[in-house]
Amino acid sequence: MASVVKWHVPPASGVSGLGRRLSSDFSSVGREAQLNFLSCRGCNHLLPRVSAAAKGNVRQKQNRSSNSSEPKIKSPVIVAPGPISAPSLTELSSEDEVQSAVDSSVSAQNLESRRLSSSQSSSSGGGPSWNLTPRSVGRRVLRELSSLQLAIGELFAIAGLSALGTIIEQNEAPQFYFESYPEDKPLFGFLTWRTILDFDLNHIYSSWYYLGLLLLLAASLMACTSTRQLPLVKVARRWSFMKSTSSYKKLQISDTLEKAKLSDLATLLMAEGFEVFARGPALYAFRGLAGRYAPIGVHLALLLIMAGATLSAIGGYHGTVMVPQGLSFQIGDVLQPNGILATPSPVMNLQIHIDKFYIDYRPTGEVSQFHSDLSVATRKEQVYKKSIAVNDPLRYDGLTMYQTDWAISAVQVRIDGSDPVNLVMAALEKGDKKLYGTFLPLGEEGLAKAKGISILARDLQSVVFYDQEGKFVGVRRPGSGRPIEVDGTSIVVDDVIGSSGLELKMDPGVPVVYAGFGILMLTTCISYLSHSQIWALQEGTNLVVGGKSNRAKVEFEIELNKILDLVPELTNFENENVLVSASNSGVTIARSPSATNNFTEKAEKQPVD
Repeated sequence: MASVVKWHVPPASGVSGLGRRLSSDFSSVGREAQLNFLSCRGCNHLLPRVSAAAKGNVRQKQNRSSNSSEPKIKSPVIVAPGPISAPSLTELSSEDEVQSAVDSSVSAQNLESRRLSSSQSSSSGGGPSWNLTPRSVGRRVLRELSSLQLAIGELFAIAGLSALGTIIEQNEAPQFYFESYPEDKPLFGFLTWRTILDFDLNHIYSSWYYLGLLLLLAASLMACTSTRQLPLVKVARRWSFMKSTSSYKKLQISDTLEKAKLSDLATLLMAEGFEVFARGPALYAFRGLAGRYAPIGVHLALLLIMAGATLSAIGGYHGTVMVPQGLSFQIGDVLQPNGILATPSPVMNLQIHIDKFYIDYRPTGEVSQFHSDLSVATRKEQVYKKSIAVNDPLRYDGLTMYQTDWAISAVQVRIDGSDPVNLVMAALEKGDKKLYGTFLPLGEEGLAKAKGISILARDLQSVVFYDQEGKFVGVRRPGSGRPIEVDGTSIVVDDVIGSSGLELKMDPGVPVVYAGFGILMLTTCISYLSHSQIWALQEGTNLVVGGKSNRAKVEFEIELNKILDLVPELTNFENENVLVSASNSGVTIARSPSATNNFTEKAEKQPVD
């Protein structure tokens, strides 16, 4: 529903001093307000109440003289579109403070640097003072920690170590590195098992240098927040009035409107969602203050993420295990502490039983997904059960169990009609192209001379047989019941028993990391809000206006120009009534020469940009 707002400006004849009256009326169709402004002839003081938009001013830029007389500033009048937390905003009382808040070239870092320089200069010659105090040393340390170059270097170092940790397998047994990184074939020309173990590259994320970099980056973020972001927010929270036209020339955009009133500009700013403050002939308005808090929120989020990562590195547990189908293991026997802050949990006394392991295959025969049916139980009863797969872990009482690998542990066969026998299979090839094999000796002579039947399998679907001469004999599917004759021996394959590769973690830092990422996403969105500020000063019949924005500066300039285009031009500045009604569809301007004249000439209705 369109919002309609009106105001009325009567002539100032017969009025002594500064009169103030404010009234509002809300209709059933929409919000409508009528506001009155009283002015005293010759003093140019107005009481602005802002609520709508008007159009029709002819704008003309003029060069203002810096020696023009400045009007007296009266007590502040706060005008705002709804509730304003006045205690959260403070007024700048001196011209120096106002100028420092307005001038974009003066940042909190420069102010801190000047304070440092002044504290280190001698009283006689102005040279450096070697009488270092704890306060001056602390300021110097904060300045060095808040350096952008240092923070970028820390980020690059952490990113490089993190990338190296994804290349080198972490938390494996030493024998794994002996086999995977031999000295005669170094990775990247320098990474061997000796380098990895000597520099603790098999535990990068819990190493002293990685945690030290995280701590140093956290110190840099806190120093930057205290020396730069907090002072910038403190300055942005102040509402200030410019008392000199020379200050407006330093702003991003400035202009002068002839025969325009401060109240009309304030009205339009309120309609655009600005918070407006007025005192005598001066006005200050702002919008998007929340954007100034976003960098502090981003720093807080990064600190939470690093705190969670550190807690995980030194306060959690981890472990890996390969368990054949049908067997059990105790959680506490697998988990190993990550650091000194790791504390035992009652969940370590529970047992995990592998009820079943099975694999899903693609039409081409390749492995698509593998699953494990797990049961969590005490010594007396089962307490939890879940079927897990890759990217679908088991979570129970702070324990997370991932499906990470699989293997073939044994093949179950019947030889010449005997009872089922499990032949243990060993890994012949690892990686994506897995190959497992076992050997069935033929009698005592075959066992002594290593002669017998070779059985190979790449997955749980089929088994391949070779005779004692190494010749291919045939393939059988497990559970088919079809025997195969190899060197006079009848063999029936009942089953291929798989093993489930599990990774167990107890990570107390995960909730902290998730909270950090949540805050990071929220504050990143808030950071796109532009903090826009507008100042205005009434000088006789002219209105000096200026503004700036910390981002989206082109859009801000376009928006401010549109607002200034809507300010109505007054033909008789002192003795003219202006009644303006504005809505989403258009704006209407009505004028009358005096308060006693009921004749009203309505301007043509024009669309609002």
